[in-house]
Amino acid sequence: MYRIAIKMLWGDRAKFLGLLFGIAFTAFLVTFALAYFAGFMTRGFALVSENPSADIWVMDPAVHSTEMTVDISESAPLRIKSIEGVRYAVPLSIKDIDVRFPNGHFQTFQMIGVDDATLAGTPRLTNGDPVTLLHIPGAVIADPGGTEGKLQTPRYRQDQWPRDGAHLHVPMRRLQPGDELLINDRRVVVAGLSKTIPRFPPRPLLFTTYSNLKRLLPSESRYLTFVLVSAQPGVNTEELSRTISEKTGLRARTADEFKADTVKWYLVNSEDVGDMTAMLILAMTVGFGVTGIMLYMFTYENLKQYAVLKAIGTSAKTLLGMIFVQAAVSAMLGAGLGIGMCALTGEGIMASGLDYPFRLMWFAPIIGMLGVLIVSLTAAAISVRPVLKLEPGIVFSAR
Repeated sequence: MYRIAIKMLWGDRAKFLGLLFGIAFTAFLVTFALAYFAGFMTRGFALVSENPSADIWVMDPAVHSTEMTVDISESAPLRIKSIEGVRYAVPLSIKDIDVRFPNGHFQTFQMIGVDDATLAGTPRLTNGDPVTLLHIPGAVIADPGGTEGKLQTPRYRQDQWPRDGAHLHVPMRRLQPGDELLINDRRVVVAGLSKTIPRFPPRPLLFTTYSNLKRLLPSESRYLTFVLVSAQPGVNTEELSRTISEKTGLRARTADEFKADTVKWYLVNSEDVGDMTAMLILAMTVGFGVTGIMLYMFTYENLKQYAVLKAIGTSAKTLLGMIFVQAAVSAMLGAGLGIGMCALTGEGIMASGLDYPFRLMWFAPIIGMLGVLIVSLTAAAISVRPVLKLEPGIVFSAR
């Protein structure tokens, strides 16, 4: 009987294709929303991912993400270095600053101050120059941070630092090594450009040394945001992080724990989580509507076939199983098509070089498949009503 159910499904090609389209569309939207969610979560802890040598991150007890931070005492690295099991502890500072461009335009950047001696946390330059260029007085490294068109400076020299006021509407070009910027009335020189993991939310970045950051922001009372700790070989990082917390009163988290903390923070505080939830609800609603209507129409227009089967003694349980088999087969095929289209879309995004937060992780296809199965089986449950109430005599008499 189940083979007959599948033959009935494939017999009406037009409705079968419409059913597949509805299910595939549902699977695509659900999987794409989850891939988008995973993408911006990955970008949310990009700062941690870019510092693989840091086994432990130490911060203020109130900090639970890389997005919302508060500074700690300058003595923290020295106290941490004295703890047994610590190989080194270096400072890392994060500040939001307004940067003035040569034509008078300004842009908010996130400035990251790295340790002067080790330059830990400095990204690689796109032109292959050494990161030691940051040791040049006043040097910075500029990074788009997932933005487009934010690192622009006047094309012509007469529009740079003009004496007759701002030249805002002039031809622009991309920042290059050697260009100058203004921070708190202090000029800095772009030593190089980098392209790190895009941030979420996107923001342009400036990397400089810790001492240069303090020079550029003299009014700040504290500068130290994180202490990056590397454990000695053979030392358990989780135990060391607990020891650091106990002895310093600060919050110490391993890199993986801090990534998880950042994800949890976004889940609670980010409006984009609500947008993703709305996208999932929309996908499920559209999928349920299309799938339910198509499956109901398919079942209703095949009432005569079901009436014949019921007249020859087929039980209601078997007829019910046939409809659910049709829904399950459609769900599996449609889900495969939808997830495949999502994967191809992701490959296209990567190949095009677009900085879009898309990351297809293992759980996205699984949840997409489960969502499709829920929609399809619910639609099947609604469609069985006319079959269960079917009276063969009435159907044949209305022929």
